[in-house]
Amino acid sequence: MLEKRLSGTIHRTVSRVAGRKLQIQFRVQGSSVEKHPDNVVTQSYETPDSDAIYPAGKINHAKPYALKASFNFDSFVVGPSNRLAQAAAAKVAESPGTVYNPLYIYSEVGLGKTHLLHAIGHELVKRDLNVMYVSSERFTNEYISAIREGSADKFRERYRSADVLLIDDIQFIASKPQTQEGFFHTFNELHMAGKQIVVTGDEPASKSLLQDRIQSRLAGGLEVDLQPPDYESRYAILQSKAPELESSVLDQIAQRAHQNIRELEGALNRVIAYSQLIGSPVTTELADQALKSLLAETPKDVATVDEILSSISEFTGVPIDRIVGKRRDKATAEARRIAMYMLREDAHLTSARVGKSLGGKDHSTVLYAQKRFEQLMETDPSVRQHLAAIRDIIIRARRVIISAS
Repeated sequence: MLEKRLSGTIHRTVSRVAGRKLQIQFRVQGSSVEKHPDNVVTQSYETPDSDAIYPAGKINHAKPYALKASFNFDSFVVGPSNRLAQAAAAKVAESPGTVYNPLYIYSEVGLGKTHLLHAIGHELVKRDLNVMYVSSERFTNEYISAIREGSADKFRERYRSADVLLIDDIQFIASKPQTQEGFFHTFNELHMAGKQIVVTGDEPASKSLLQDRIQSRLAGGLEVDLQPPDYESRYAILQSKAPELESSVLDQIAQRAHQNIRELEGALNRVIAYSQLIGSPVTTELADQALKSLLAETPKDVATVDEILSSISEFTGVPIDRIVGKRRDKATAEARRIAMYMLREDAHLTSARVGKSLGGKDHSTVLYAQKRFEQLMETDPSVRQHLAAIRDIIIRARRVIISAS
């Protein structure tokens, strides 16, 4: 995929940063398999975003997936916004299958639920338990493949032989009734056998678009959420990531009300990269310059779906019925991409709700569009200008309403 679609962009970017033309090669790190005397296979994996190869546990028949080495309890910064979730995760790691089963952790993106999921996995791997960690997307793909290839029995055996099942981003299967069927029966088998189940999602089980019976199962254990970090937590996170930076610089970055930890770390990385690229030490002035483009003002109050769609329609000239419809011409697609981003950031909707507000778009489609828009914001100043102009339309419309009243 990199060679086919992104090699040109990567080559240009790397050559520009290096100041000379470089040849780019893409290599895939395979897995190493070592057989032990007890015939149990232990596999090590390295994922593209992992910072170390880490054994993903001993699992008979099952195919374990990598746990990110840095996602452990020691590196998780605890604050008022996540203390309950961290305590619940630690308790599950201490006594799997006996308390808080299932444990359901939910939050918006980038607040640490995957970190806690991996941290639980690390602790239970140390205890030689069969840990199965998988994203709901991978679960879906494997379930569909098993049905298509007539290997459903092997699928069931692989998953139900686990002592611990960790499933990330369960909302991905909300629009897939057949996969929900497979998850429901897998859940029941493991739960009845006293095996620990931990699931993450983007909203409370009762408000999700999952089947009622799955909502009921998830709500039958313990539900905990993570909220955006407060200033003290943001500062502590930055200090743990870059202890060498001056406190004034960390304070300057932490003062910005970032919506999530991923955004916070992105701002920190931006400052450090800017310093390296221009060859200057990190100061408050440099940090201000590096983050200047991220200062776009947003309405202080949460925007409504109608406000967002109306303002986008006014700015782009694309009627609302086309934005929420199925047309895919360039103008409509661009307006719809802006809507998907703003409905999350300004209306604070989950990705599933964003899709529902836009005519029933699939959750994965919404996530892709939102990530694509974020990438464009980083590289194209006009995108940020358009976003600011649309938000100005919302503010002006509110002023008109206030004046009229």
